[in-house]
Amino acid sequence: MKHFNHITDFSLEELQATLKQTKELKLNRTSTPKSLEQQSWGLLFYKSSTRTRVSFEVGIQELGANAIVLNSQNTQIGRGESIKDTAIVLSRYLHGLVIRAYDHSVVTEFAKHATMPIVNGLTDFNHPCQILTDIFSILERIDPENIELSALKNKKIAFFGDTASNMANSWIIAAAYIGFDLVLAGPNGYEPTHEVLEKLKAENLTPRHTFTNDPIEAANKVDVINTDVWVSMGDEAQSKERKETLADFQVNEALVANANQDFLFLHCLPAHIGEEVTQAVIEGPNSIVYDQAENRLHTQKAILAQLQAHSN
Repeated sequence: MKHFNHITDFSLEELQATLKQTKELKLNRTSTPKSLEQQSWGLLFYKSSTRTRVSFEVGIQELGANAIVLNSQNTQIGRGESIKDTAIVLSRYLHGLVIRAYDHSVVTEFAKHATMPIVNGLTDFNHPCQILTDIFSILERIDPENIELSALKNKKIAFFGDTASNMANSWIIAAAYIGFDLVLAGPNGYEPTHEVLEKLKAENLTPRHTFTNDPIEAANKVDVINTDVWVSMGDEAQSKERKETLADFQVNEALVANANQDFLFLHCLPAHIGEEVTQAVIEGPNSIVYDQAENRLHTQKAILAQLQAHSN
């Protein structure tokens, strides 16, 4: 059974095919092939959601399937039923399951026992649907006619702020897997985690990232600037400390002035304006954050279609 819990779950050829299919689905949304017709897919949320829920629910319906939304607290999981039993039983009902959770072990445990595809809609470790969306969003700006992964190989991408976050981890894995240069700019104590380095080792991937405490150095002549919220869901108790520690890594007008003139600004949203990014940058001419948000729909439809094709 094929799952999508890391981008490395798809071969590079499958990733390329998924990106090409994303382009076609975006261009021809009103005539989406009903590749999931007469199926039912579940959406299981341990974490609240806007973009993940709406993009997956709409995407599943546009692919011809029924979307069934579940909240962990409103299921027997919330009363102590094991993930193993839940995965086995839901596999008897559903054709696939998208999970948005805190602990990454939730999706790996579901994948271990399920006989249907499991899709990682986000965990505290990584966010594979978002990273593939971000890659598509960059590639369609580089050359909208030819969405080729190879176009990233001569690009410099930078991530600022919480460089030990799930999005930073996702970029670290993507850089090593696809083969592009990534620079991470954050304070001491926010270096890439042991877990993500172990993931690279387990996949026999050579790291392609560097880490610096100097945000100006990181922004120098970069093609893409990324950031994310400093206080993720579940980390609210550390809010004041995080904001003080990360203040020097805000993406603002002074920082982006060091990037290439045609740089792209990415943020997976929601954004906290005045913290990790300023209003002028997120609404500036180099920002593609709303394209990113829209592209979640098209990219995830392509991911589900690829999983369905593999199961046939």
